[in-house]
Amino acid sequence: MSGQSVSINHIGFLTPGNYPDCDPLSGFEKTLQLLAYGEELGFDSAWVRQRHLEPGISSATAFLAAATQRTTRIGLGTAVIPIGYESHYRLAEDLATVDVLSRGRLNVGLSAGRPLHAELIGPLAFDGDWEKYDFSHDRMLRFADNLRGHYLGDDSTFITTPFGPQRPRLQPYAKGLVDRIWYGAGSLRSAGWAGANGFNLLIGNVTTGEETDDFFVAQSRQLETYKVAARGRGRVALGRVIVPLDSADPRTRRRYLDYAAGRVERTLTPQGERRTLFARDVVGTADEILERLFADPILPHVGELRLELPYEFQDEEYRQIIHDFITLVAPELGGPHGESEEKQTA
Repeated sequence: MSGQSVSINHIGFLTPGNYPDCDPLSGFEKTLQLLAYGEELGFDSAWVRQRHLEPGISSATAFLAAATQRTTRIGLGTAVIPIGYESHYRLAEDLATVDVLSRGRLNVGLSAGRPLHAELIGPLAFDGDWEKYDFSHDRMLRFADNLRGHYLGDDSTFITTPFGPQRPRLQPYAKGLVDRIWYGAGSLRSAGWAGANGFNLLIGNVTTGEETDDFFVAQSRQLETYKVAARGRGRVALGRVIVPLDSADPRTRRRYLDYAAGRVERTLTPQGERRTLFARDVVGTADEILERLFADPILPHVGELRLELPYEFQDEEYRQIIHDFITLVAPELGGPHGESEEKQTA
């Protein structure tokens, strides 16, 4: 099977970081171990979702700070932090700290706009009338500017510290982190904005239908809009829900297939007022998955692929999925993947 039109040079995976409501520590520990296992398998990056009010990772910065001490090579990413709930200055301090701890391996995925559950979290997170709060893209621009490490004030501005007078700027300064900001875009407007402002682009299996009911048409338009606006700058990472069956036992295979079948209906028509479009999950043997991926019209136009793990599965299932993907699927996608450290040293 040939993938001549596909050349993927970076492969990552995205995990939901689930845990039992009564035992978050066990879930955090399993997710940390999953990231370390992904590094052993040879993945280029591992990303975690940030979710509020759910039994998942609500603070990607705190979690990834721990992950920096469990891994040494693999890139670490947030997908995505809703910046509307954050102080753009304090968030920059926290993420710069994580990047320094990781020795420059952090990728910062962000989203703008009114964040999910604002009607519940808004009164808790903000003082005054939270509905008048600034949820615009401008918050991302201010966040990025903080990461650039410019000194505050003019040349004569100094602060008094135990170390003597210091020129004030955000600390720590994480060189290069500003170039590893990713925007999770789902519309033509947001894709164009991300490209014009020099951010990398995250696209996945959910998008907004604009003058089309076809998921791939909508996403290809967003990708083209981004590339035109970016003028040759920036990286694009494509996410797809991919579940290999190869080494799963019969019962688990049936569970995977039933899961995918239960999500087909949402892919048939636009959903909700925003006309949200969903791609079908890619579930099957490695050969079947490769056939689907080579038929994906977006894949030939990107160099980075992110395996998105489903929310509902268990730790041992996630391990089987990422193992099968990196060993059976990734080597056929045109990049130097699929050899674990164990194989390399054998």
